[in-house]
Amino acid sequence: MYLEIITPDKKIFEGEVNLIKVPGSKGDFEILKNHAPIISILEKGTIKVKDSNNKEHFFEVDGGVVENKANKIIVLVEAV
Repeated sequence: MYLEIITPDKKIFEGEVNLIKVPGSKGDFEILKNHAPIISILEKGTIKVKDSNNKEHFFEVDGGVVENKANKIIVLVEAV
């Protein structure tokens, strides 16, 4: 899967990932390869990313939006 995490100022993360866990408005959820298309509002919390080398990255966010379609994930956040 290809992931981009973007703020109004810059791109925070870009690359291939195996997993992303986000703080959704109804609770945390994970997106894995071939996940159904989804658009969700994000709450304040931590985004966990496991990249293609299985290295974990963590990003504290104040909220935002996530979109997944055809194994391309875009996360728009105000601040990280």
